Amino acid sequence: MRFQNYKRDVLRFLTEPDVPFTNNQAERDLRMMKCKQKISGGFRSFDFAVSFANIRSFLSTASKRGLNLLEVIADALQGNLSVFFSSNPTS
Repeated sequence: MRFQNYKRDVLRFLTEPDVPFTNNQAERDLRMMKCKQKISGGFRSFDFAVSFANIRSFLSTASKRGLNLLEVIADALQGNLSVFFSSNPTS
């Protein structure tokens, strides 16, 4: 019944390319952490888990902003994080 009442909203991704097919971006962001746990059985320490989560978050944010990941990593290793603080990240 809900699909019938909201048919235009449910199928909006067909007519508007900016609308994603699914809304499970948060699940996709966590998937790598769970995969790492399954493969290696977890992390050796809580600090490593936090570091892994921070790095994944950093890369996910860069990707969502449409930035080149290799350039962002190189900039981060040189201490330049200004791209995350600019008002227009794609320029």
